[in-house]
Amino acid sequence: MAPCGLQLLFLIVAAASAEIRFPTLAHLRPAASDEEQTEAVQELCRRLLGSRAGDFVLTVKKPRAEAETFELRSLPDGRVSVLGSSGVAAASGLYSYLRDFCGCHVSWSGRQLDLPTPLPRLPGPLWVTAPNRFRYYQNVCVYSYSFVWWNWERWEKEIDWMALSGINLALAFTGQEAIWQRVYLSLGLTQAEIDSFFVGPAYLAWERMGNMHSWAGPLSYSWNTNQLNLQHQILQRMRSLGMLPVLPAFAGFVPAAFNRLFPKENVTRLGNWGNLNCSYSCSYLLDSESPFFQQIGKMFQLELIQEFGTDHVYSADTFNEMTPRSSDPKYLSSISNAVFKSMTQVDRSAIWLMQGWLFMSGFWRPAQVKALLHGVPLGRMIILDLFADSRPAYLFTESFYGQPFIWCMLHNFGGNTGMYGTVETINRGPFEARAFPNSTMVGTGITPEGIEQNDVVYELMNEIGWRKEPLNLSKWVTSYAQRRYGKKNDGAVTAWLLLFQSVYNNTFYRPDHNRSPLVHRPSLKLDTSLWYNKSHLYEAWKHMQMAVSELYSSETFRYDLVDVTRQSVQLLTSEFYEDLKLAFLKHSLVGLQTLGNALIHNLLPDLDDLLSSDRHFLLGHWLETARSLAATEKDANLYEFNARNQITLWGPNGNLLDYANKQWGGLINDYYAPRWELFVSTLIICLDMKIPFNQAHFNQISYKVEQNFTINKVKYPDKPLGNTIEIAKKMFLKYYPQAMKIIN
Repeated sequence: MAPCGLQLLFLIVAAASAEIRFPTLAHLRPAASDEEQTEAVQELCRRLLGSRAGDFVLTVKKPRAEAETFELRSLPDGRVSVLGSSGVAAASGLYSYLRDFCGCHVSWSGRQLDLPTPLPRLPGPLWVTAPNRFRYYQNVCVYSYSFVWWNWERWEKEIDWMALSGINLALAFTGQEAIWQRVYLSLGLTQAEIDSFFVGPAYLAWERMGNMHSWAGPLSYSWNTNQLNLQHQILQRMRSLGMLPVLPAFAGFVPAAFNRLFPKENVTRLGNWGNLNCSYSCSYLLDSESPFFQQIGKMFQLELIQEFGTDHVYSADTFNEMTPRSSDPKYLSSISNAVFKSMTQVDRSAIWLMQGWLFMSGFWRPAQVKALLHGVPLGRMIILDLFADSRPAYLFTESFYGQPFIWCMLHNFGGNTGMYGTVETINRGPFEARAFPNSTMVGTGITPEGIEQNDVVYELMNEIGWRKEPLNLSKWVTSYAQRRYGKKNDGAVTAWLLLFQSVYNNTFYRPDHNRSPLVHRPSLKLDTSLWYNKSHLYEAWKHMQMAVSELYSSETFRYDLVDVTRQSVQLLTSEFYEDLKLAFLKHSLVGLQTLGNALIHNLLPDLDDLLSSDRHFLLGHWLETARSLAATEKDANLYEFNARNQITLWGPNGNLLDYANKQWGGLINDYYAPRWELFVSTLIICLDMKIPFNQAHFNQISYKVEQNFTINKVKYPDKPLGNTIEIAKKMFLKYYPQAMKIIN
């Protein structure tokens, strides 16, 4: 008898799973039952499609094998059946149908869900099996740069997006400070010592990795309680959809007060990090041979699992951007072995997931890398090749010396605003890694430091996670433009093709850390180099403007119109900067005054007006969501300070100044523009007085402007102001001719 659809589906899954190379990972499977996952994905469908959810029959049935798969088929009554091996697989199958057959789109910046009636019929059953076990999401830093002020409503939308995108493995780091507080109190630390150790909410990512402590805190009781409750909601939803949450583990770091309690224990003080002095960095690392290493690890793990349960995957980063005290392979192996042992003494099935970012440092030579990795049994550690989209580490580590790894697209640093991508690399890289000799690749991942930017890159990468061969990028982005806006528009398609040839196609190493003079403290040595032809961007700007009459009602189009205009103005700011510098070097006082006035009183205020017209580009929203999590006015003021400081000074003295720069309405006018006004006036004074420009002196007076922004109490709108279409048109007519003069 020929196999029926269900049988055939799972025969295909079994064939795919025969290639799984790591039996040590076979136990990593969703704990939720088929019925629980079916209910969860049906609820997701109702949240997404409302009354049209009834047009879909979603079912989860676990296969015996490990590979993720889904089946799509049209039913006789016109509905569409989606059968998945997990809730995530079913959700991904649903989105695959919506995207490929209905021309729909779901992203951070908006949704386009105009479903046809009746639904398009499939010519026959469609089976899709993922080429690897895992599709991973998140970077430790994203919890500070993006997630920090989220409530459950925002998390629910994100987890829905994750499921639709096929994410089945993700960090779940929220609320861990409440667990650590219990452990520290049990060890004998006082509440005052704990309060002085914890950083503020916007900096928790770096405390968790041992980079810093004691800055912008403390954490209140209400913060810890609310985050603990939020973590329960996050975990319940992730698990119900068949995702595997990755919980934190002990990496070896202890508060300074540990030395008071246990003065005879061997504790190493590491070097400073992020230009912070030892008041806020130089963390204490407990010796791996100390019995307290295992005791603290066990205490934390027991409390964590008792509170949250476990899916057996844990994350810990001991040497993130920090140099170990010794390069001796035996020492490095002892550290990783101790971290892993602290997990397995509580959970014998533990798998350690570690960010591979540390291997970007010159300290890590082959012997050191191998020693650290081989301190853990092969197959019991998964490495995130965190920056594989630009500097894949599997190439120089012989596929991580046998440990399984996930090919990741990092893409974004600091949550910066700016159009950027490496589309050719991400369309090629995962397939090359899979074909690498003796490859240990077990998945693909997205690991940005910040999100809610460059939707197109993440849509592409998530789709590649299900593909067995590269896409035709021109064809793909043409389709993307149509489904993102709900209709085909030649101008929009042309714009996207140009963007894929320019800003989204960095083919040589240059990470996405926005270096535009617009968002950096002015000097005479700022970098204005580009990886793309600026004429392509300006041409895309023109074609987006041409598409307005047909697409103006689309939220995602308006977002993209703002973003392309913003990117073009960012380029024009660089042109103003180069002209300002030239005028100063030529001692042209009139030139300086003219250019300065145009930049400070025209271009930057116009940009601020544009950004203020779209809800996705508002400083006020960032600040208000921070304040909204506070139980008291004191907490609200602390959270607002955290929010302001992170995106500007980043530390007490501008330690990582402008690392997390943003282009938001309110921030342009009240932070960036005043610095540029100060810079121009300083250059004018230098010409008047015939003295050289003194960068050190300028840094001092600029710091006062920057610091004032972090402590002032100016309230910014958290709702958009003005008509985006009208403002964008006005700016195009005003500045596009100027851009054409520059490139011609």
